[in-house]
Amino acid sequence: MAFSSLFSRLRPCSKPICRNLRTSNFQRPHIPPGLREPVTCSRKGHRTIPSWVASLIPLALAVSAGSLALQSQNYPSLCLNDAPLSDPKSVKTGGKGSTDYVVKGSLRKVPPELIEELKGICQDNMTMDEDERYVHGKPQNSFHKAVNIPDVVVYPRSEEEVSKIVKSCNMHKVPIVPYGGATSIEGHTLSPYGGVCIDMTLMNHVKALHVEDMDVVVEPGIGWMELNEYLESYGLFFPLDPGPGATIGGMCATRCSGSLAVRYGTMRDNVINLKVVLADGEVMKTASRARKSAAGYDLTRLLIGSEGTLGVITEITLRLQKLPQSSVVAMCNFPTIKDAADVAIATMHSGIQVSRVELLDEVQIRAINLANDKKLPEIPTLMFEFVGTEAYAREQTQIVQKIASEHNGSDFFFAEEPEEKKELWKIRKEALWACFAMKPKFEAMITDVCVPLSHLAELISRSKQELDGSPLTCTVIAHAGDGNFHVVVLFDPTKEEQRREAERLNHFMVHIALSMEGTCTGEHGVGTGKMKYLEKELGIENLRTMKRIKDALDPNNIMNPGKLIPPHICF
Repeated sequence: MAFSSLFSRLRPCSKPICRNLRTSNFQRPHIPPGLREPVTCSRKGHRTIPSWVASLIPLALAVSAGSLALQSQNYPSLCLNDAPLSDPKSVKTGGKGSTDYVVKGSLRKVPPELIEELKGICQDNMTMDEDERYVHGKPQNSFHKAVNIPDVVVYPRSEEEVSKIVKSCNMHKVPIVPYGGATSIEGHTLSPYGGVCIDMTLMNHVKALHVEDMDVVVEPGIGWMELNEYLESYGLFFPLDPGPGATIGGMCATRCSGSLAVRYGTMRDNVINLKVVLADGEVMKTASRARKSAAGYDLTRLLIGSEGTLGVITEITLRLQKLPQSSVVAMCNFPTIKDAADVAIATMHSGIQVSRVELLDEVQIRAINLANDKKLPEIPTLMFEFVGTEAYAREQTQIVQKIASEHNGSDFFFAEEPEEKKELWKIRKEALWACFAMKPKFEAMITDVCVPLSHLAELISRSKQELDGSPLTCTVIAHAGDGNFHVVVLFDPTKEEQRREAERLNHFMVHIALSMEGTCTGEHGVGTGKMKYLEKELGIENLRTMKRIKDALDPNNIMNPGKLIPPHICF
Protein backbone atom coordinates (compact mmCIF):
# COMPACT_ATOMS: atom_id res chain seq x y z
CA MET A 1 0.00 0.00 0.00
CA ALA A 2 1.33 3.44 -0.93
CA PHE A 3 2.13 5.76 1.99
CA SER A 4 -0.19 8.45 0.64
CA SER A 5 -3.01 5.94 0.41
CA LEU A 6 -2.32 4.65 3.90
CA PHE A 7 -2.32 8.14 5.44
CA SER A 8 -5.52 9.15 3.67
CA ARG A 9 -7.37 6.49 5.66
CA LEU A 10 -6.17 7.71 9.07
CA ARG A 11 -8.45 9.76 11.29
CA PRO A 12 -7.29 12.71 13.41
CA CYS A 13 -6.66 12.23 17.15
CA SER A 14 -5.99 14.74 19.91
CA LYS A 15 -2.79 13.10 21.16
CA PRO A 16 0.43 14.51 19.62
CA ILE A 17 3.13 12.29 18.15
CA CYS A 18 5.94 13.62 20.31
CA ARG A 19 6.13 16.47 22.73
CA ASN A 20 9.41 17.62 21.21
CA LEU A 21 7.72 18.33 17.89
CA ARG A 22 5.31 20.69 19.61
CA THR A 23 7.92 22.98 21.13
CA SER A 24 7.60 26.53 19.89
CA ASN A 25 11.34 26.74 19.23
CA PHE A 26 11.56 23.77 16.91
CA GLN A 27 11.17 24.52 13.22
CA ARG A 28 8.55 22.03 12.15
CA PRO A 29 8.28 20.83 8.58
CA HIS A 30 4.99 21.32 6.77
CA ILE A 31 2.87 18.26 7.52
CA PRO A 32 -0.75 17.98 6.44
CA PRO A 33 -3.06 18.45 9.45
CA GLY A 34 -4.37 14.91 9.37
CA LEU A 35 -0.85 13.51 9.64
CA ARG A 36 0.25 15.34 12.79
CA GLU A 37 -1.45 12.87 15.07
CA PRO A 38 -0.60 9.28 16.07
CA VAL A 39 -1.77 6.37 14.01
CA THR A 40 -3.42 4.42 16.81
CA CYS A 41 -6.23 5.42 19.13
CA SER A 42 -8.77 3.62 21.27
CA ARG A 43 -11.53 6.10 20.58
CA LYS A 44 -14.53 4.78 18.70
CA GLY A 45 -14.36 5.24 14.95
CA HIS A 46 -10.60 5.64 14.77
CA ARG A 47 -8.55 3.30 12.66
CA THR A 48 -5.81 1.22 14.31
CA ILE A 49 -2.85 0.01 12.29
CA PRO A 50 -0.10 -2.50 13.13
CA SER A 51 2.88 -1.30 15.17
CA TRP A 52 5.29 -2.17 12.34
CA VAL A 53 3.51 0.29 10.12
CA ALA A 54 3.60 2.92 12.86
CA SER A 55 7.36 2.55 13.07
CA LEU A 56 7.62 3.64 9.42
CA ILE A 57 5.79 6.91 9.95
CA PRO A 58 8.95 9.03 10.55
CA LEU A 59 10.28 7.90 7.17
CA ALA A 60 6.94 8.46 5.49
CA LEU A 61 6.67 11.96 6.89
CA ALA A 62 10.12 12.79 5.56
CA VAL A 63 9.10 11.57 2.12
CA SER A 64 5.73 13.28 2.06
CA ALA A 65 6.84 16.57 3.61
CA GLY A 66 10.28 16.63 2.04
CA SER A 67 11.87 18.39 4.97
CA LEU A 68 11.75 16.26 8.12
CA ALA A 69 15.32 15.21 8.90
CA LEU A 70 15.88 12.02 10.86
CA GLN A 71 18.66 11.42 13.33
CA SER A 72 21.55 9.21 12.25
CA GLN A 73 21.01 6.24 14.52
CA ASN A 74 20.28 2.55 14.16
CA TYR A 75 16.63 3.41 13.97
CA PRO A 76 14.96 6.71 13.16
CA SER A 77 13.08 8.68 15.75
CA LEU A 78 10.92 11.77 15.82
CA CYS A 79 12.26 12.51 19.29
CA LEU A 80 14.94 15.13 18.74
CA ASN A 81 16.41 15.42 22.20
CA ASP A 82 17.89 18.86 21.63
CA ALA A 83 15.27 20.30 19.32
CA PRO A 84 15.13 23.81 20.82
CA LEU A 85 18.88 24.24 20.33
CA SER A 86 19.99 22.12 17.44
CA ASP A 87 19.63 21.53 13.77
CA PRO A 88 17.69 18.26 13.53
CA LYS A 89 20.02 17.21 10.72
CA SER A 90 22.98 17.13 13.09
CA VAL A 91 24.20 13.67 14.02
CA LYS A 92 24.02 12.91 17.74
CA THR A 93 26.21 10.51 19.62
CA GLY A 94 25.33 8.29 22.55
CA GLY A 95 22.05 7.02 21.17
CA LYS A 96 21.10 3.39 20.97
CA GLY A 97 23.95 1.48 19.32
CA SER A 98 26.19 4.52 18.84
CA THR A 99 29.94 4.04 19.12
CA ASP A 100 31.12 7.40 17.78
CA TYR A 101 33.41 9.10 20.30
CA VAL A 102 33.08 12.51 18.64
CA VAL A 103 30.07 14.37 20.02
CA LYS A 104 28.48 16.27 17.16
CA GLY A 105 26.07 19.15 17.41
CA SER A 106 24.94 22.26 15.62
CA LEU A 107 26.39 25.67 16.45
CA ARG A 108 24.19 28.74 16.58
CA LYS A 109 25.73 32.16 16.95
CA VAL A 110 25.29 33.63 20.41
CA PRO A 111 23.18 36.80 20.14
CA PRO A 112 25.14 40.05 20.67
CA GLU A 113 22.45 41.09 23.15
CA LEU A 114 23.34 38.14 25.39
CA ILE A 115 27.04 39.00 25.25
CA GLU A 116 26.25 42.52 26.45
CA GLU A 117 24.03 41.16 29.23
CA LEU A 118 26.79 38.80 30.39
CA LYS A 119 29.30 41.66 30.42
CA GLY A 120 26.94 43.62 32.64
CA ILE A 121 26.60 40.67 35.03
CA CYS A 122 30.18 39.38 35.15
CA GLN A 123 32.17 42.54 34.37
CA ASP A 124 35.76 41.34 33.79
CA ASN A 125 35.01 37.77 34.87
CA MET A 126 34.24 36.48 31.38
CA THR A 127 36.23 35.72 28.27
CA MET A 128 35.82 34.95 24.61
CA ASP A 129 39.51 34.16 24.20
CA GLU A 130 39.89 31.15 21.91
CA ASP A 131 42.55 29.45 24.04
CA GLU A 132 40.39 29.68 27.17
CA ARG A 133 37.33 28.47 25.29
CA TYR A 134 39.34 25.56 23.88
CA VAL A 135 40.57 24.51 27.33
CA HIS A 136 36.99 24.53 28.65
CA GLY A 137 35.65 22.64 25.64
CA LYS A 138 38.27 19.90 25.34
CA PRO A 139 38.65 17.93 28.62
CA GLN A 140 42.24 16.74 28.85
CA ASN A 141 41.60 13.20 30.06
CA SER A 142 38.28 12.50 28.39
CA PHE A 143 38.14 9.87 25.65
CA HIS A 144 35.20 11.82 24.20
CA LYS A 145 35.60 14.94 22.09
CA ALA A 146 33.19 17.53 20.72
CA VAL A 147 33.19 19.26 17.37
CA ASN A 148 32.46 22.62 19.02
CA ILE A 149 33.70 24.59 22.02
CA PRO A 150 31.87 27.17 24.17
CA ASP A 151 31.40 30.63 22.67
CA VAL A 152 31.81 32.35 26.01
CA VAL A 153 33.29 31.39 29.39
CA VAL A 154 31.97 33.20 32.47
CA TYR A 155 33.32 33.07 36.04
CA PRO A 156 30.52 33.99 38.46
CA ARG A 157 31.39 34.99 42.03
CA SER A 158 27.99 34.59 43.62
CA GLU A 159 24.71 32.72 43.46
CA GLU A 160 23.02 35.92 42.34
CA GLU A 161 25.33 36.18 39.34
CA VAL A 162 24.69 32.54 38.41
CA SER A 163 20.95 33.18 38.57
CA LYS A 164 21.21 36.20 36.27
CA ILE A 165 23.45 34.35 33.81
CA VAL A 166 21.11 31.38 33.59
CA LYS A 167 18.04 33.61 33.28
CA SER A 168 19.60 35.53 30.37
CA CYS A 169 20.69 32.33 28.61
CA ASN A 170 17.22 30.87 28.99
CA MET A 171 15.61 34.01 27.57
CA HIS A 172 17.87 33.79 24.49
CA LYS A 173 17.64 29.96 24.42
CA VAL A 174 21.43 29.59 24.50
CA PRO A 175 22.87 26.39 26.04
CA ILE A 176 24.94 26.46 29.21
CA VAL A 177 27.49 23.97 30.51
CA PRO A 178 28.50 24.07 34.22
CA TYR A 179 32.23 23.56 34.76
CA GLY A 180 34.19 22.66 37.90
CA GLY A 181 37.51 20.90 38.36
CA ALA A 182 37.48 19.42 34.83
CA THR A 183 38.34 15.96 36.16
CA SER A 184 35.29 14.17 34.71
CA ILE A 185 36.06 11.70 31.94
CA GLU A 186 32.77 10.83 30.24
CA GLY A 187 32.34 14.09 28.32
CA HIS A 188 30.25 15.89 30.95
CA THR A 189 31.73 19.34 30.23
CA LEU A 190 31.80 19.14 26.42
CA SER A 191 30.00 21.94 24.57
CA PRO A 192 28.70 20.26 21.39
CA TYR A 193 26.30 23.18 20.78
CA GLY A 194 28.67 25.96 21.83
CA GLY A 195 26.94 28.41 24.14
CA VAL A 196 28.04 29.61 27.59
CA CYS A 197 30.39 27.69 29.88
CA ILE A 198 29.81 28.62 33.54
CA ASP A 199 33.13 28.07 35.33
CA MET A 200 32.33 27.81 39.05
CA THR A 201 35.90 27.81 40.37
CA LEU A 202 35.72 31.35 41.81
CA MET A 203 32.86 30.26 44.08
CA ASN A 204 35.19 28.29 46.35
CA HIS A 205 34.43 29.41 49.90
CA VAL A 206 33.36 27.69 53.11
CA LYS A 207 30.17 29.56 54.05
CA ALA A 208 29.48 27.97 57.46
CA LEU A 209 30.93 25.21 59.63
CA HIS A 210 28.78 23.62 62.33
CA VAL A 211 31.25 21.61 64.38
CA GLU A 212 28.69 20.31 66.88
CA ASP A 213 26.36 19.21 64.08
CA MET A 214 29.26 17.82 62.04
CA ASP A 215 28.22 19.52 58.81
CA VAL A 216 29.60 22.25 56.57
CA VAL A 217 28.07 24.62 54.01
CA VAL A 218 30.28 25.26 50.99
CA GLU A 219 30.24 26.79 47.52
CA PRO A 220 30.58 24.40 44.57
CA GLY A 221 34.04 25.47 43.40
CA ILE A 222 35.93 24.30 46.48
CA GLY A 223 37.96 21.12 46.02
CA TRP A 224 37.53 18.18 48.35
CA MET A 225 41.25 18.22 49.16
CA GLU A 226 41.20 21.93 50.04
CA LEU A 227 38.08 21.38 52.15
CA ASN A 228 39.76 18.62 54.14
CA GLU A 229 42.79 20.81 54.77
CA TYR A 230 40.43 23.40 56.26
CA LEU A 231 38.56 20.82 58.36
CA GLU A 232 41.62 19.04 59.76
CA SER A 233 42.21 21.52 62.60
CA TYR A 234 38.63 20.89 63.78
CA GLY A 235 39.18 17.12 63.91
CA LEU A 236 36.73 16.57 61.04
CA PHE A 237 36.92 15.47 57.41
CA PHE A 238 34.75 14.94 54.36
CA PRO A 239 35.10 11.24 53.48
CA LEU A 240 34.75 11.15 49.69
CA ASP A 241 38.00 11.08 47.75
CA PRO A 242 37.73 10.98 43.94
CA GLY A 243 40.59 12.11 41.71
CA PRO A 244 42.79 15.03 42.76
CA GLY A 245 41.36 18.33 41.55
CA ALA A 246 37.69 17.37 41.79
CA THR A 247 35.38 20.06 43.18
CA ILE A 248 32.40 19.54 45.46
CA GLY A 249 29.93 20.85 42.87
CA GLY A 250 31.17 18.47 40.20
CA MET A 251 31.22 15.62 42.68
CA CYS A 252 27.54 16.25 43.38
CA ALA A 253 26.71 16.56 39.69
CA THR A 254 28.27 13.18 38.83
CA ARG A 255 27.27 11.37 42.06
CA CYS A 256 30.90 10.40 42.58
CA SER A 257 32.37 8.26 45.32
CA GLY A 258 35.99 7.07 45.63
CA SER A 259 38.03 4.61 47.64
CA LEU A 260 36.30 5.44 50.96
CA ALA A 261 32.79 4.75 49.65
CA VAL A 262 32.97 1.17 50.92
CA ARG A 263 32.73 2.59 54.47
CA TYR A 264 31.08 6.01 54.14
CA GLY A 265 28.89 5.68 51.05
CA THR A 266 28.76 7.79 47.89
CA MET A 267 27.97 11.47 47.35
CA ARG A 268 24.28 10.60 47.56
CA ASP A 269 24.77 9.56 51.20
CA ASN A 270 26.90 12.53 52.27
CA VAL A 271 24.93 15.56 51.05
CA ILE A 272 22.30 17.03 53.37
CA ASN A 273 20.90 19.68 51.03
CA LEU A 274 21.64 21.76 47.94
CA LYS A 275 20.86 25.18 46.56
CA VAL A 276 20.35 25.08 42.80
CA VAL A 277 19.69 27.63 40.08
CA LEU A 278 17.00 26.21 37.80
CA ALA A 279 16.73 26.82 34.06
CA ASP A 280 14.55 29.91 34.47
CA GLY A 281 17.01 31.49 36.92
CA GLU A 282 14.99 30.66 40.02
CA VAL A 283 17.01 29.60 43.09
CA MET A 284 15.73 26.52 44.90
CA LYS A 285 16.83 24.92 48.18
CA THR A 286 16.20 21.18 48.21
CA ALA A 287 15.86 20.50 51.97
CA SER A 288 16.54 21.74 55.49
CA ARG A 289 19.75 21.09 57.46
CA ALA A 290 18.22 18.27 59.48
CA ARG A 291 20.06 14.95 59.24
CA LYS A 292 16.87 13.25 58.10
CA SER A 293 13.51 14.37 56.82
CA ALA A 294 10.31 12.85 55.44
CA ALA A 295 9.01 16.15 54.07
CA GLY A 296 8.16 16.14 50.36
CA TYR A 297 9.98 14.75 47.36
CA ASP A 298 13.68 14.04 47.83
CA LEU A 299 14.89 16.74 45.45
CA THR A 300 18.41 16.56 46.86
CA ARG A 301 18.88 13.05 45.48
CA LEU A 302 17.21 14.03 42.21
CA LEU A 303 19.80 16.74 41.63
CA ILE A 304 22.78 14.63 42.76
CA GLY A 305 23.91 12.80 39.64
CA SER A 306 21.89 14.99 37.25
CA GLU A 307 25.15 16.17 35.61
CA GLY A 308 24.05 19.78 35.16
CA THR A 309 21.01 18.84 33.08
CA LEU A 310 18.46 20.08 35.64
CA GLY A 311 20.19 23.03 37.28
CA VAL A 312 23.44 24.68 38.40
CA ILE A 313 24.48 23.82 41.96
CA THR A 314 25.48 26.93 43.92
CA GLU A 315 25.61 25.71 47.55
CA ILE A 316 26.06 22.35 49.26
CA THR A 317 25.60 21.26 52.87
CA LEU A 318 27.80 18.24 53.54
CA ARG A 319 27.78 15.58 56.25
CA LEU A 320 31.18 15.32 57.97
CA GLN A 321 33.00 12.58 59.90
CA LYS A 322 35.40 12.59 62.83
CA LEU A 323 39.02 11.97 61.97
CA PRO A 324 39.81 8.42 63.13
CA GLN A 325 42.02 7.99 66.18
CA SER A 326 44.25 5.54 64.40
CA SER A 327 44.64 3.87 61.02
CA VAL A 328 46.68 1.10 59.45
CA VAL A 329 47.47 0.74 55.74
CA ALA A 330 48.28 -2.74 54.47
CA MET A 331 49.40 -4.28 51.17
CA CYS A 332 49.40 -7.88 50.02
CA ASN A 333 50.38 -9.62 46.78
CA PHE A 334 48.63 -12.46 44.93
CA PRO A 335 49.53 -14.83 42.07
CA THR A 336 46.30 -14.07 40.16
CA ILE A 337 43.83 -11.23 40.04
CA LYS A 338 41.03 -13.65 40.92
CA ASP A 339 42.81 -14.53 44.19
CA ALA A 340 42.99 -10.84 45.03
CA ALA A 341 39.31 -10.30 44.21
CA ASP A 342 38.32 -13.32 46.30
CA VAL A 343 40.14 -11.88 49.32
CA ALA A 344 38.35 -8.55 48.89
CA ILE A 345 35.00 -10.35 48.89
CA ALA A 346 35.95 -12.57 51.85
CA THR A 347 37.03 -9.48 53.81
CA MET A 348 33.64 -7.85 53.29
CA HIS A 349 31.87 -11.08 54.29
CA SER A 350 33.92 -11.22 57.51
CA GLY A 351 32.05 -8.21 58.88
CA ILE A 352 35.13 -6.05 59.26
CA GLN A 353 34.32 -2.38 58.68
CA VAL A 354 37.23 -1.85 56.34
CA SER A 355 37.82 1.74 55.24
CA ARG A 356 39.40 0.99 51.86
CA VAL A 357 39.95 -2.08 49.70
CA GLU A 358 41.81 -1.25 46.48
CA LEU A 359 42.94 -3.75 43.84
CA LEU A 360 45.71 -3.07 41.32
CA ASP A 361 46.79 -5.50 38.61
CA GLU A 362 50.38 -6.26 37.63
CA VAL A 363 50.36 -3.75 34.74
CA GLN A 364 49.32 -0.93 37.04
CA ILE A 365 52.03 -1.89 39.55
CA ARG A 366 54.56 -1.82 36.69
CA ALA A 367 53.41 1.70 35.83
CA ILE A 368 53.74 2.79 39.47
CA ASN A 369 57.27 1.40 39.64
CA LEU A 370 58.24 3.22 36.46
CA ALA A 371 56.71 6.56 37.46
CA ASN A 372 57.85 6.58 41.10
CA ASP A 373 61.12 4.66 40.89
CA LYS A 374 59.68 1.93 43.10
CA LYS A 375 60.49 -1.78 43.21
CA LEU A 376 57.12 -3.25 44.13
CA PRO A 377 56.50 -6.86 43.04
CA GLU A 378 54.73 -6.65 39.68
CA ILE A 379 51.84 -8.95 40.49
CA PRO A 380 48.19 -8.32 41.48
CA THR A 381 48.07 -6.34 44.73
CA LEU A 382 45.46 -5.40 47.32
CA MET A 383 45.68 -2.28 49.45
CA PHE A 384 43.64 -1.96 52.67
CA GLU A 385 42.98 0.73 55.21
CA PHE A 386 41.63 -0.03 58.69
CA VAL A 387 40.51 2.74 61.07
CA GLY A 388 39.34 3.06 64.67
CA THR A 389 41.22 2.84 67.92
CA GLU A 390 44.82 1.68 67.71
CA ALA A 391 43.92 -1.74 69.12
CA TYR A 392 40.89 -2.18 66.83
CA ALA A 393 42.80 -1.20 63.69
CA ARG A 394 45.55 -3.70 64.48
CA GLU A 395 43.00 -6.43 65.23
CA GLN A 396 41.37 -5.85 61.83
CA THR A 397 44.76 -6.02 60.15
CA GLN A 398 45.52 -9.40 61.70
CA ILE A 399 42.15 -10.85 60.67
CA VAL A 400 42.62 -9.76 57.04
CA GLN A 401 46.18 -11.07 57.03
CA LYS A 402 44.80 -14.49 57.96
CA ILE A 403 42.13 -14.27 55.20
CA ALA A 404 44.81 -13.35 52.65
CA SER A 405 47.01 -16.28 53.64
CA GLU A 406 44.10 -18.63 52.94
CA HIS A 407 43.87 -17.29 49.36
CA ASN A 408 47.52 -17.52 48.28
CA GLY A 409 48.41 -14.05 49.59
CA SER A 410 52.07 -13.22 50.23
CA ASP A 411 54.32 -10.35 51.35
CA PHE A 412 51.67 -8.93 53.67
CA PHE A 413 52.96 -5.53 54.73
CA PHE A 414 51.38 -2.81 56.87
CA ALA A 415 52.28 0.75 57.81
CA GLU A 416 51.27 2.79 60.85
CA GLU A 417 53.50 5.85 60.59
CA PRO A 418 51.73 8.89 59.05
CA GLU A 419 54.32 9.63 56.37
CA GLU A 420 54.59 5.99 55.37
CA LYS A 421 50.80 5.68 55.05
CA LYS A 422 50.60 8.91 53.08
CA GLU A 423 53.21 7.68 50.62
CA LEU A 424 51.36 4.41 50.03
CA TRP A 425 48.06 6.16 49.25
CA LYS A 426 49.85 8.75 47.15
CA ILE A 427 50.95 6.14 44.63
CA ARG A 428 47.38 4.85 44.43
CA LYS A 429 45.90 8.32 43.95
CA GLU A 430 48.39 9.09 41.18
CA ALA A 431 47.82 5.81 39.36
CA LEU A 432 46.50 7.51 36.20
CA TRP A 433 49.56 9.73 35.84
CA ALA A 434 51.72 6.66 36.39
CA CYS A 435 50.06 5.02 33.38
CA PHE A 436 51.21 7.85 31.12
CA ALA A 437 54.78 7.20 32.25
CA MET A 438 54.60 3.92 30.32
CA LYS A 439 53.24 5.58 27.15
CA PRO A 440 53.97 9.33 27.38
CA LYS A 441 52.53 10.23 23.97
CA PHE A 442 49.41 8.13 24.27
CA GLU A 443 45.89 9.05 25.34
CA ALA A 444 43.73 7.10 27.78
CA MET A 445 40.26 5.66 27.52
CA ILE A 446 39.19 5.40 31.17
CA THR A 447 36.07 3.49 32.06
CA ASP A 448 34.37 1.97 35.08
CA VAL A 449 31.64 -0.56 35.73
CA CYS A 450 30.17 -1.94 38.94
CA VAL A 451 28.52 -5.27 39.83
CA PRO A 452 27.06 -6.92 42.91
CA LEU A 453 29.98 -7.95 45.10
CA SER A 454 29.47 -11.68 44.53
CA HIS A 455 30.13 -11.20 40.79
CA LEU A 456 33.29 -9.09 41.15
CA ALA A 457 35.82 -11.93 40.84
CA GLU A 458 34.16 -13.28 37.70
CA LEU A 459 33.85 -9.80 36.16
CA ILE A 460 37.52 -9.02 36.75
CA SER A 461 38.69 -12.44 35.55
CA ARG A 462 36.70 -12.31 32.29
CA SER A 463 37.64 -8.70 31.63
CA LYS A 464 41.29 -9.29 32.42
CA GLN A 465 41.43 -12.17 29.94
CA GLU A 466 40.08 -9.87 27.21
CA LEU A 467 42.39 -7.02 28.19
CA ASP A 468 45.47 -9.22 28.20
CA GLY A 469 44.59 -10.45 24.71
CA SER A 470 44.43 -6.91 23.34
CA PRO A 471 47.41 -5.27 21.60
CA LEU A 472 46.84 -2.17 23.75
CA THR A 473 48.31 -1.54 27.19
CA CYS A 474 45.56 -1.83 29.79
CA THR A 475 45.69 -1.39 33.57
CA VAL A 476 43.13 -2.48 36.15
CA ILE A 477 42.21 -0.58 39.32
CA ALA A 478 39.21 -1.54 41.44
CA HIS A 479 37.40 -0.31 44.51
CA ALA A 480 37.08 -3.97 45.31
CA GLY A 481 35.06 -3.55 48.50
CA ASP A 482 31.96 -2.37 46.63
CA GLY A 483 32.32 -4.12 43.28
CA ASN A 484 33.56 -1.08 41.33
CA PHE A 485 36.05 -1.90 38.58
CA HIS A 486 38.15 0.63 36.59
CA VAL A 487 40.26 0.16 33.48
CA VAL A 488 42.73 2.52 31.82
CA VAL A 489 43.32 1.69 28.14
CA LEU A 490 46.27 3.51 26.55
CA PHE A 491 46.16 4.10 22.80
CA ASP A 492 47.92 6.09 20.10
CA PRO A 493 45.51 8.90 19.11
CA THR A 494 46.99 9.01 15.59
CA LYS A 495 45.89 5.42 14.90
CA GLU A 496 42.15 5.03 14.45
CA GLU A 497 42.30 1.24 14.78
CA GLN A 498 43.68 1.65 18.32
CA ARG A 499 40.89 4.05 19.24
CA ARG A 500 38.33 1.56 17.96
CA GLU A 501 40.00 -1.23 19.94
CA ALA A 502 39.80 0.87 23.11
CA GLU A 503 36.08 1.41 22.53
CA ARG A 504 35.60 -2.31 21.85
CA LEU A 505 37.17 -3.18 25.20
CA ASN A 506 34.94 -0.68 26.96
CA HIS A 507 31.89 -2.13 25.19
CA PHE A 508 32.90 -5.66 26.22
CA MET A 509 33.30 -4.81 29.91
CA VAL A 510 30.05 -2.86 30.09
CA HIS A 511 28.03 -5.69 28.59
CA ILE A 512 29.64 -8.24 30.89
CA ALA A 513 28.72 -6.04 33.87
CA LEU A 514 25.14 -5.57 32.64
CA SER A 515 24.76 -9.32 32.19
CA MET A 516 25.62 -9.65 35.90
CA GLU A 517 22.92 -7.16 36.98
CA GLY A 518 25.54 -4.46 37.28
CA THR A 519 25.82 -0.92 35.96
CA CYS A 520 27.67 0.73 33.07
CA THR A 521 29.17 3.23 35.52
CA GLY A 522 29.75 2.96 39.24
CA GLU A 523 31.03 6.47 39.83
CA HIS A 524 32.24 8.23 36.67
CA GLY A 525 28.74 9.14 35.51
CA VAL A 526 27.05 9.04 32.11
CA GLY A 527 27.91 12.26 30.27
CA THR A 528 28.00 11.45 26.57
CA GLY A 529 30.10 8.30 26.85
CA LYS A 530 27.71 5.94 28.63
CA MET A 531 24.38 7.13 27.18
CA LYS A 532 24.29 4.32 24.67
CA TYR A 533 24.07 1.73 27.46
CA LEU A 534 21.28 3.28 29.53
CA GLU A 535 18.32 1.73 27.74
CA LYS A 536 19.74 -1.75 28.23
CA GLU A 537 20.48 -1.08 31.90
CA LEU A 538 17.47 0.99 32.99
CA GLY A 539 14.74 0.27 30.45
CA ILE A 540 12.82 2.61 28.18
CA GLU A 541 10.19 3.42 30.83
CA ASN A 542 12.89 4.72 33.19
CA LEU A 543 14.39 6.90 30.49
CA ARG A 544 11.01 8.31 29.46
CA THR A 545 10.41 9.32 33.08
CA MET A 546 13.79 11.03 33.16
CA LYS A 547 12.92 12.83 29.93
CA ARG A 548 9.63 14.07 31.42
CA ILE A 549 11.47 15.47 34.43
CA LYS A 550 14.05 17.13 32.18
CA ASP A 551 11.42 18.72 29.96
CA ALA A 552 9.40 19.94 32.94
CA LEU A 553 12.37 21.68 34.60
CA ASP A 554 14.18 22.76 31.43
CA PRO A 555 11.65 23.21 28.61
CA ASN A 556 14.12 25.08 26.39
CA ASN A 557 16.78 22.39 26.92
CA ILE A 558 19.55 24.85 27.76
CA MET A 559 20.98 22.91 30.71
CA ASN A 560 24.00 20.90 29.51
CA PRO A 561 22.17 19.60 26.42
CA GLY A 562 23.15 16.31 24.81
CA LYS A 563 24.14 14.65 28.09
CA LEU A 564 22.73 11.86 30.25
CA ILE A 565 19.45 11.18 28.39
CA PRO A 566 19.86 9.31 25.07
CA PRO A 567 18.62 11.40 22.12
CA HIS A 568 16.19 8.75 20.86
CA ILE A 569 14.05 8.94 24.03
CA CYS A 570 10.65 10.61 23.82
CA PHE A 571 7.22 10.29 25.37
